[in-house]
Amino acid sequence: MKYGIVAFPSKKLQDLANTYRKRYDPHFAQITPHMTLKDSFDASEEEIQSVIKQLDELARNVAPLQIHASRISSFYPTTNAIYFRVEPTEQLTTLHQALEEKISFGEAKHVFVPHITIAQKMSDSEHDDVYGQLRMAGVDEKDVIDRIHLLYQLEDGSWTTFETFRLTGAE
Repeated sequence: MKYGIVAFPSKKLQDLANTYRKRYDPHFAQITPHMTLKDSFDASEEEIQSVIKQLDELARNVAPLQIHASRISSFYPTTNAIYFRVEPTEQLTTLHQALEEKISFGEAKHVFVPHITIAQKMSDSEHDDVYGQLRMAGVDEKDVIDRIHLLYQLEDGSWTTFETFRLTGAE
């Protein structure tokens, strides 16, 4: 089965992202706005029990995530994805590295860039037009995320929560 590890921002930030996603993201119906902490990976039922133990232990040692979506950026020319850029912090980087080390399933597909995707899979001309408009609108939202989620992918391609872990560590 395919799994992934994400953090969902507050409803306010999700609603803001969804104002763009419902128009510009074909994955809108498959998953709510999120920040990917570990790329998708395959694991058996036995292996996922080990992952759950690792995540449980990790969550007890990590404080709630302080995030700041500071601007709208794009992964162009690699892909035509547009996203809310979440300012990288030592806390986010440390959490990502710990997930990569402790959960050794799958290889990181990209360099870790904290973000919330708001548009993707557009033609070059559509990307240029939409990116120009969204950059002018901008974003400046701070948020606190106190949970991370282990998701699994359903047969229809959508993602749903397998288990949730509260971040209860000290600041």
